[in-house]
Amino acid sequence: MKIRIEVVIIKDKWYQREIHDICRILSTDERGLSSKEAEKRLLKNGKNILPKKKKDSLLKLFFSEFKDPILLLLFVAILASLFVGEVFDALVIFFIIMIDAIVGTYEENKANRTMDSLSKLVSYTATVLRDNKEISIASEDLVLGDVVLLESGERVSADLRIIESTNLMVDESILTGESIQVEKNDRALNKSHLSLAEQSNMLFSGTTIVKGRCLALVVGVSSHTEIGHIADTIHHTEEEKSPLTLRIEKLSRQISFLVLIIAIMITFLLLYKNVDHSEIFLSVVALSVSAMPEGLPLALTMALSIASTRMARKNVVVKKLNSAEALGSCTVIATDKTGTLTVNEQMAKKILLPDGSSYLVSGTGYDRVGTLTCENESSTQIEKVQDLALFGSINNEATVTSRKVMGDSIDIAFKILGKKLEVEERDIKILSRIPYESENRYSATFFERDGKAYCTIKGSFEKVCAFCTKTDLVKNHDTKLLEKQNELLAKEGYRVLTIACGRVANKKSYTEKDIKNLTFMGMVAFIDPIRKDAIKSIQECRSAGIRVMMITGDHPLTAFAIAKELDITDDYSLVATSDDVRKAFAKGEKSFDSFVQTKCVFSRVSPLEKLEIVNSLKRSGEFVAVTGDGVNDAPALKSANIGVSMGSGTDISKDVADMVIIDDNFKSIVNGIKEGRVAYANIRKIIFFLLSCGLAEVLFFCLSILFNLELPLVAIQLLWLNVVTDGIQDFALSFEKAEKDIMHEQVRDTDENLFDRNLMEEVFVSGLIIGMLVFLVWYYLICIVKLDILVARSYIMALMVFIQNIHVFNCRSEKKSAFQISLKSNMFIVFGVGASILLQIIMMEIEPLAHILKITPIPFFHLLHLFILSLTILLLMEAYKKTKYKSI
Repeated sequence: MKIRIEVVIIKDKWYQREIHDICRILSTDERGLSSKEAEKRLLKNGKNILPKKKKDSLLKLFFSEFKDPILLLLFVAILASLFVGEVFDALVIFFIIMIDAIVGTYEENKANRTMDSLSKLVSYTATVLRDNKEISIASEDLVLGDVVLLESGERVSADLRIIESTNLMVDESILTGESIQVEKNDRALNKSHLSLAEQSNMLFSGTTIVKGRCLALVVGVSSHTEIGHIADTIHHTEEEKSPLTLRIEKLSRQISFLVLIIAIMITFLLLYKNVDHSEIFLSVVALSVSAMPEGLPLALTMALSIASTRMARKNVVVKKLNSAEALGSCTVIATDKTGTLTVNEQMAKKILLPDGSSYLVSGTGYDRVGTLTCENESSTQIEKVQDLALFGSINNEATVTSRKVMGDSIDIAFKILGKKLEVEERDIKILSRIPYESENRYSATFFERDGKAYCTIKGSFEKVCAFCTKTDLVKNHDTKLLEKQNELLAKEGYRVLTIACGRVANKKSYTEKDIKNLTFMGMVAFIDPIRKDAIKSIQECRSAGIRVMMITGDHPLTAFAIAKELDITDDYSLVATSDDVRKAFAKGEKSFDSFVQTKCVFSRVSPLEKLEIVNSLKRSGEFVAVTGDGVNDAPALKSANIGVSMGSGTDISKDVADMVIIDDNFKSIVNGIKEGRVAYANIRKIIFFLLSCGLAEVLFFCLSILFNLELPLVAIQLLWLNVVTDGIQDFALSFEKAEKDIMHEQVRDTDENLFDRNLMEEVFVSGLIIGMLVFLVWYYLICIVKLDILVARSYIMALMVFIQNIHVFNCRSEKKSAFQISLKSNMFIVFGVGASILLQIIMMEIEPLAHILKITPIPFFHLLHLFILSLTILLLMEAYKKTKYKSI
């Protein structure tokens, strides 16, 4: 117990301590632990694994579906139906609720299974010293005090203090967000309060060894690692409700209010007619239940389910159904740079020769296909460019084959450049190498070609120039111009390496003293290129009213160069560094919120600073989507309104996110936004259809009561209408595709009601038209033609089926004409209309079924007249839309 307490207290100071001091604290030495001691520590402190959030069981997922406010409202309707003896009504509503809960549970469980398949289930191993022997163990069995051996390509599975190292380069991007690999060594650091990126003698769990090898001591495992501390932060961050959840809650209150108004109105009407109180109660309950859009919850679930399925086809895995719509509501996307906007692969982009000629290299990342374009038309020195690529390829420790790419990102980029320019290394014999060291700032390779020995070096401009002959530099080149070009490229966000080459004496071994009198060959500028579709995707966001902000761990100049190329900003004053963020935060919440709103690029920020930026945006009323793939992104992903993790990201980032982008592409996020907007639009279309039909039923019932007529339809007939029209057509509306201008609409305010003024007006107008039309026909049949009540109800039933099936075409768009939307874009509507009408005819023509519905067959020509009459709703709503939306 003593060890664990001390580790927690001093864990931030391991980089300050000497190895012998750490060994004393952890009761170990540089030869490692004995197997028995390791076993004791494993039993005492537990496995080296992070505690994961327990996944909800199927039963829990099922019961969570009943938290939907509309479903709770329907349960009230069931109780009311049972109270008045309408058992069949209650069973139908209960059946609909169960179907909705099952579909919702199935979809969320499917998303969970997809997430499990995306998790990296590979069992990592570690090489440790136990009993003075090197053995391989599962990484989860590492304990405090273990001595670990690591080399190129291996994953770090615990927090380690380096004992000794050779040419060690590490990728720490999952923690720091910075794409450039960092150099590591074993020297103790005297400074206090160093950031993770500055702790050059530490290795952190989850990072990867890019180059070199080391011996290191385990100083932190499981939840006591840097990853573990971030995981603790995540567990204390509250989840946000999606906009749809908030809007559905409001809609439920609105529907409850409307049903109450209807109940009061009918009660007063019946009291005015001196109807018996018991009959009033039965009539009010029956009509209130029939006015309830019991198909709405299932229709909403289907719309979200279809949206999540469409998103999955576009590489977006949604973990919860409501998240499918939530992405379409975001006003700000706070995106990571590396791997999302860029391909996370260094690429040789520019080549500068000593004579001032420059070349551009095409291609993306590690793609072997690319072309060379000269920026100076008069230059024809292609051979010198090829030599430059050749020297970079042989002065190299990376491995690049058709199946394997491994090593330092710059070394890989040089190999790829060589393949693009088709340089040959077959006649080259490597004699010796001087590996890259941070102190030296160069690497060198001695090689033999055509029986002669040469040396080529690559490194910083100043260091390489120091090995070149003064005669070559002064007489043949403008060194000031070269130096200026080097600085300019660095400011543009490029990483620049200089190459030189020259003859050396033939000998068995070489040292730095043998590197002299080289010839300056040129400079190669590297950059992590942006994704091909990123610029267009950001423009789409802008046209959709969505602001894109970039939050990255990279250098400010690199971040600005990428932001400029992506058209996020061309003003460097809109770039903020970690220091800027800290200073603004110290001035108070209000000042910090104003500061964040004026910036669009944040560079070198820590995980907690990123979290504060996200919280600031939320306080300012933004609905924030945050993207990320590293452990450092997890707190912000959790706090965001919608967290978007990358498929290649860490398990922690995927666990806390609301959705995962499988291909790591920003374009997929934009596709997800589009599908989210389609889901929202379809939900509004379903509400438009169901509420307008429900209002129509209430209206012609009320008018019938007011004019002392029999009720046009009985309970069983109302339920049949809800099944044969509402139940089919609201499902069909879930499949509606995006309208052409959907990504040009401005983002809806998260406080806006789902059932807003425009939708309310359309529901009222269409409901009024249908209700009045049906009542007039009912009045004509009963008072003028004086048909038998059973026959008259048969006509009204057929008319309602026709009119609601015609009305569904109005509901395909709130603004556009029904004739502007292709039937081919949603054939479910066509099939639904056909199936609904066919079912109604079958019910009328087959006597046992007609008896159940209390209807009779109708002559064909009368049916045709009713169908023609039902077209009234289409024509009048077309006139309404044309009047209201003249510009559409």
